[in-house]
Formats: sequence, C-alpha cells, structure tokens
Amino acid sequence: MTAPAPPSPGDPTVPLRHGPRAVLRNPMFRKLYAALALSSLGDWLGFLATTALATQLVDSFQSKAYATGGVLVFRLLPAVLFGPLAGAFADRWDRRWTMVICDLLRFLLFLSIPLVGSVADRKSALVWLLIASFLIETVSLFWIPAKEASVPNLVPREQLEGANQLTLIATYGSAPVAAAVFALLSLLSRALGSGFDYFRTGPVDLALYVNASTFLFAAVTVYRLKELPSPGYDERKALRASGGQQQSVLGSLRDGLRFMGQTPLARGLLVGMLGALAAGGAIIAQGRLFAESVLGGGDAAYGLLFGCMFLGIAGGVALGPRALGDLSRRRVFGPTIVGAGAALVFMSLVPNLFLATVATILVGAFAGVAYVVGITLLGLEIEDELRGRMFGLVQSLMRVDLLLVTATTPFIAGAIGTREGPLGISVNGVSVTLLVGGFLAMAVGVVSFRQMDDRPGVPLRKDLSRRVRRRPTTRSYSGTFIALEGGEGAGKSTQLRLLQEWLVARGHDVVVTREPGATPAGARIRSLLLDPATGRLAPRAEAMLYAADRAQHVSEVVRPALDRGAVVVTDRYVDSSLAYQGAGRELAVEEVERLSRWATDGLRPDLVVLLDVDPVVGLERAGDAPDRMEAESLDFHRRVRQGFLDLADEDPERYLVVSADQAPEAVFAAVQARLTELLPVPLPVPVST
Repeated sequence: MTAPAPPSPGDPTVPLRHGPRAVLRNPMFRKLYAALALSSLGDWLGFLATTALATQLVDSFQSKAYATGGVLVFRLLPAVLFGPLAGAFADRWDRRWTMVICDLLRFLLFLSIPLVGSVADRKSALVWLLIASFLIETVSLFWIPAKEASVPNLVPREQLEGANQLTLIATYGSAPVAAAVFALLSLLSRALGSGFDYFRTGPVDLALYVNASTFLFAAVTVYRLKELPSPGYDERKALRASGGQQQSVLGSLRDGLRFMGQTPLARGLLVGMLGALAAGGAIIAQGRLFAESVLGGGDAAYGLLFGCMFLGIAGGVALGPRALGDLSRRRVFGPTIVGAGAALVFMSLVPNLFLATVATILVGAFAGVAYVVGITLLGLEIEDELRGRMFGLVQSLMRVDLLLVTATTPFIAGAIGTREGPLGISVNGVSVTLLVGGFLAMAVGVVSFRQMDDRPGVPLRKDLSRRVRRRPTTRSYSGTFIALEGGEGAGKSTQLRLLQEWLVARGHDVVVTREPGATPAGARIRSLLLDPATGRLAPRAEAMLYAADRAQHVSEVVRPALDRGAVVVTDRYVDSSLAYQGAGRELAVEEVERLSRWATDGLRPDLVVLLDVDPVVGLERAGDAPDRMEAESLDFHRRVRQGFLDLADEDPERYLVVSADQAPEAVFAAVQARLTELLPVPLPVPVST
C-alpha cells in the first residue's frame, strides 16, 4: 500500500496553519513525534532509575554522593568526546536506520543493567552501571542530530517553529511524567517485593524494564516511518554507485567546523544558545545554596526555584512564538538572551523568595524562547547536508557548557564565601556568581544580535513597537500572496513576466493579476480611473473607486486562488493606494488604510516587492501617451515614491526594496533570492511499502 502523504503547503484541501496542533495533522511528523515522546520519557525515567540504583549499590553517605556524581559525569562525558563526530555521522547515514538502531541499542543497554545486577556483586553492578550510562549517552548523541535534522524535511518551512515547540515540550514536559511514573513503579515494586524476592532486592529494576520498553516501542515506531528522507545519505549512496570519491568523516567534520566559524548566523546561534543554557545552568547548579544562604530557605525553597525554572522553559517554548508574531527570528534571538541575563542579574540583587521565583520563571521563559528560535533557525537556514553536523556540534558544546557551569560555579561561589563588602554591604559568593553570570549572558546576547541582525540600520525598538501596537493576525489561506509595487516606469510588467515563468517552472500553481481592472467590473473602473478624458476626480472619490475595484478583485480573483493554494502575484495592491492617494493626493494615510482594509477584509500580501526608481527616469520609460495618473506633476510622483519608501521603512519584514535602475535580470535575481526563502518547499514524495 502507499503511505499517506502529509499535507503540502499547496494542498487546497488543507488550509495551512502554523501552530503545534496543525503540525500534528501531518502523519509523518506525528509518527516521529510519538517516537520522540517515548524516547524522552525513557531518557528521564532512565536518569531517575540509574541515579537511584547507584545510591543503592553503596552504603556510606560519601559513597552514595560519589556514585550519583559518577553517573552524572559518565552521562556528560561522551558529549565531550563524541558529540561533533555524532553530528558528522548523522549527515552520512540513513537517518531512519540511525534512530532505529540507536533506540534498539538503548533498549538492550537499559535491559542489561538489572540483568547484570541480578547475577553480579554490588561493586561489579556499579561498574557496569557506569559503563552502561556512558554507552547509553554515546548512543543518544547519534540519535539526537539524526532526529533534529529530519524534522525540517517533514514539515513545511512555515510549520517548523510549531514542530520544534512540540519536540521541546515532549523533551522537557516528559520529565514530570517520568517522575510520576518512577514513583508509581517504585511503589509497585515494593508491593511486588512482598511476594517476590527479586523485587525485594531490586526495587528500581521494574522502572528500568519499563524504561527499556519505551525505547523498543520507539524503535518500532521509527522503523514504520519508511518515508523519512535522508538527503545526504541518498546523495552519498548515489555517489558510491557511480564510483565517485566520498569525503571522509573527518573531512566532513572539518567542513562543519569551518562553516560554523565562517557563518555569522551559525556563530550567533551558537554563542546565544550557550549563553541561554549557562544562565539556566547557573540557577540549577547553585539553586540549593542560593535558597539557603541568600533566601534563608531550605529544600522547599530550592524545590520551588527548580520547578519554576522548568515551568519558565515550558512557558517560553509554548507561548514565545505566538508572542513574537511576525517579528524576525534573527533579530529577537539575541534580545531573548539579554532578557534571561537581566532576569538573572535582578535575581542576584533581590534576596526575596517571591521576587527570586518570578526572576527564575523569567530566566527559564527567555531561555525557552531562545532555544525554540535557535533550533528553528538551524533547521531553516542550514542546508540539509550540513544540518546533522551543526546539531551535533551545538548539542556537544551545550553539554560541555552545562558541565562547566554546574561544576565550576559552586566552587567559585565557595571561594568567594560570605564577607563584608564596601559600605558595610554583605557580599555572598552565590549572589556574585549569579550577578556576573547575568551580565555575561547579556553581553553574549548583544554579540549574538550583532552577528545575526538581518536588518541593520532599522532600530529594534521600532519593530517591537510595531508588534505591540498591531493586533496579531492569522493566515487563513494555504497559498502565497505577492504584490509588486512601484512608481510609473518601474518595470513591474517585465518582472511580472519573469516571475511567472520562474514560478511555473518550479511547479507552482500561479495566478498573475493586476489592479485596477482584473475583473469585468474592475475593467470598467480602470477605464474611468486612468482615461485622461475623465478629468479631475476628487481625491476621496478616487480612493473609493480604487477600493471598490480592490474589493471585487479580492473576492473574485485573489482569495479563491489563495484558498486553493496558488501563488498569487498582483501588479499593485493596497500599498499603491497608500502611496498614490495617501502621499500623492495628500489624504490621511490612516484613512486610506482603513478604507482598503475594509475593502479587502484585512487581506495582506506575504511579501511586497517595491521596485524603486527615480520618477524622472520612470516617467521617461512610461512613453509619450501618458494615462491620467502618469500625467500628474513630477512633485506628485516624488511624493508617491517617498510614500512607498516610508511604508517599506515601517514594515521592513514584509517589504523587499529593489533598485529598478539596474538591468531587469539583476532586479529579478534579488526578487528570486527573497522568494526562494518565502515560498514553501515541496515535501518528499512517499514511497510505496
């Protein structure tokens, strides 16, 4: 039978939504997500079970502490040794089989822990527990980049952020579920111990068996996902078949490191994600000391701070993208790190449990937003053949970063101790390290922003102010809407033809239209508006005639095409009225905008391409028989041009401004580059099973 294909961005039967619920309608992603949720549950359950087992295999308090610490070290150590290599292999191997084999290996390794413990002495059981922990984490390093690199191939670009929200919620949200399952299994194990000697001597074993089974189910789930693409592996397979020479693993890793070092986006993402993790790790590492020495609390205060950290992360992951709306993810990534650092600074300066709790939630929330944005940018901006290496490098460096933060900050705080500072102020080592860590995180956020800013020269506060003022909008169609704008003689007709040919060649359903005059009623309005014989029209009458044409245009042409998933390209739209009737006729732009919004029912283009040309040059191109608008004065056309530029400056995310003084081919190259990022990527065709 043929496996069902996921809804593509152009599927007329499925309107495209961006949120997590819409992503779960994709059957391919849903299968992978089920495997991820099971694996995450197994990871947390395994962490709890192995640390609990370590304390049961020794007797003294000091030995218990060392055994628990040993398990943690052996789980973090593989990232230092194998993390980058794991990412390189993820780009070379079939990703589906990589995940299946890794889950099977984790199943066998977790299964071996209680089996070895049942026949070996306590010392040997502890040694195998440490070895198994090391091997399990090593295998996980290969599973994670294979999974992360696969997600962008399963969902449209517009839904990748929602998919990443779901994966992060599964990763962190499964922690409390695992804790509850572990507690229930421990109680059940004790109950079984009353009748079976095995469970009396191994109360954690039942949890380990359940944990192992989660990975077995995950392996079966991924195995059934036969349509999972592995582009890098497929290319290498074809190269082997043709007898071509393949790049070595080390060479592949060198390419990844070189790309990371030479690409501002990759550098900014790495620096920012390390900063966000360090901010959260500082609280986790010193939470107990902070609760006791600064807040005067105990285990309850520490538990509150620890829980609030993960509550904040979950809130940032779940709610952050909706709050950001259409803001550029490149621009907001760095400021979220700054926000986490600022909250950490505030926490260090205020010895109050309530305020510290609020600050902890904020640190987690900003870190959660940064994480989901960072992973989404990696998936969107990094080519597929490099994606596994990038995820491998990032996860390796993040774990090393977390290890260094959790290992060093308590010692630094202890070395500072508590002493009398200037002006009789008591200085506490924990507060000092949190304060310095907060300032470092803020600095990292600034560096990341400068590396990744995709609109230099446009103040960030302007984008944020626009986002706060504007009501959030939802996209209610599955197509893509593009408007070409510009003054007279800007070359819109030429670009429209080139764009249509390119889109058709890419396999898109394309509708090319114009304003005014795209409908029978609009054609009559057009003749009235542009015929010089019409004479002078009152500016308000002119604006309303354009709005009437636009209302019919949207209802009869644009909206039906977008609803069925077409790419609609229109020669002029609302922005022409704002520039011509607003700036040119000197009407209030807000009134013209309100009229146009009512006429179109709020429909806005996904991209406005502004072909900017000097009016003197444009009017010379227009010819010797000007229509009623072309015959207006040069001052009028200069006002129109400035009106367009002002609109683009106010909404830079939605505009592409291209100088129309260039050759048509150069203009189209700029338009093509922007549309390549905007237009949906066709999903892989599923294979028959």
